[in-house]
Amino acid sequence: MVATVCVGAFMGQLDSSIVVIALPSIQRHFHTDLGAVEWVPLAYLLTLVALVTAVGRFADMVGHKLLYIYGFAVFIVGSALCGLAPSLPLLAGFRVLQGLGAAALQANSVALVVQSMPRGKVARGLGVQGAAQALGLCVGPALGGLLLVLGGWRWIFFVTVPAGLIGLGLGWFLLPRSRELSERQPMDWPGIGLFFLATTGLLVALSFGVELGWSSPAIVGCLLLALLAGLGFVVWEARAAAPLMRLSLFRRRAFGIGIGTGLLAFLSLFGCLFAFTFLLEAGQGLSPALAGLRLLLLPLALGITAPLVGVWADRHGARLPTVCGMALTALALLSAGLFPTAGALQALELAAAGVGLGAFTPANNAAIMGSVPRRQAGVASGILNMTRGLGTAAGVTLTGLVFDLGAGGYATHAARPLAAVSGFRWAAFFLAATALAVSAISLLWGDSARRRRSGKGPGKRLSAE
Repeated sequence: MVATVCVGAFMGQLDSSIVVIALPSIQRHFHTDLGAVEWVPLAYLLTLVALVTAVGRFADMVGHKLLYIYGFAVFIVGSALCGLAPSLPLLAGFRVLQGLGAAALQANSVALVVQSMPRGKVARGLGVQGAAQALGLCVGPALGGLLLVLGGWRWIFFVTVPAGLIGLGLGWFLLPRSRELSERQPMDWPGIGLFFLATTGLLVALSFGVELGWSSPAIVGCLLLALLAGLGFVVWEARAAAPLMRLSLFRRRAFGIGIGTGLLAFLSLFGCLFAFTFLLEAGQGLSPALAGLRLLLLPLALGITAPLVGVWADRHGARLPTVCGMALTALALLSAGLFPTAGALQALELAAAGVGLGAFTPANNAAIMGSVPRRQAGVASGILNMTRGLGTAAGVTLTGLVFDLGAGGYATHAARPLAAVSGFRWAAFFLAATALAVSAISLLWGDSARRRRSGKGPGKRLSAE
């Protein structure tokens, strides 16, 4: 069952990483500008982030296996249509369809692991799933480059079709039906609409803020839309009879703090990959192929560490791996900022950052999912995966802003390696501070959780639930 779910986890990260490397080829094929081609990854990410929670809520009522299999089918059709797309607008539209399938996969993958694994082995299953995601992140750029050379950009979409068919068949025969379903209730369409507007406005602003300028009317309008729709969503959900997202979930300390620290951890992960890419290529003069090989150290270390720490967390709890994991990541990034051009040390820093993130992720995910009833696993899984998308966008955008500030306007000094090195220093220190903040929050949360388990505080009843 876990292996079946890992097919979807692998494909989700593979699709995210493989498309980015093909954007220059897609731009040349359709003779368009960079701003237009950016909608190819953005359409997918917008759909995924905006709908994954709603899909998870629906799956809690009708069954996770059903929605997971349908998600595979939609993803396969969307991938094939993307490969056949005759124009850029249609390609972006088919990416929306592909994102809808990915939302069904991601909203149900964690829930299926949680509902199928024995309670004492949930972190172990989530660790294996995290390894599959890291593997997809690793393979994407290398496989994408090979396919671009052999067959062109369309093959980066076609290659997911046979993998999807395998996952569809395995899911049909091997995945268990959900036994603990939520009560059937009407879907919260006003809540879905407000949430879609809030996440869309925020992601568009994060994606185009640097390019258009943060004070431009379009970006200010998107930020205002995100703020007003977000406030409207909170007000509506507090009063709705059958809300999309029960805000009471965030009153559970393990859930609320776990989601917040998870968002910052994803920001650190993708910000780290972004900053190191510019350092290796612009600051040290490495070719894209060599830079990609060195960057593989981070997701490889993450993928190796996550299953092992999952086993440990099942036996001893989430506190130590979350605290120590992000502390190790902070130390690696601090070292990278202090010694940005040391080659051998740089490899060790990337590996150490991957080990730290690999220790944090399965333990934190298990703590989040263990804090909610199993009949609400779908919506909790949806919220968890939504934070991954927001963390990805925020990591690239905020790290890019700090990088540009440290480089003194990198776009105007692109030919100066020293500007890239200076920008990287600032970005590394920013990401180190973010990782250290996650470690500190996890440390404080761990203390309070231990007091609740011992019955010394108001959380005893919640812990029993």
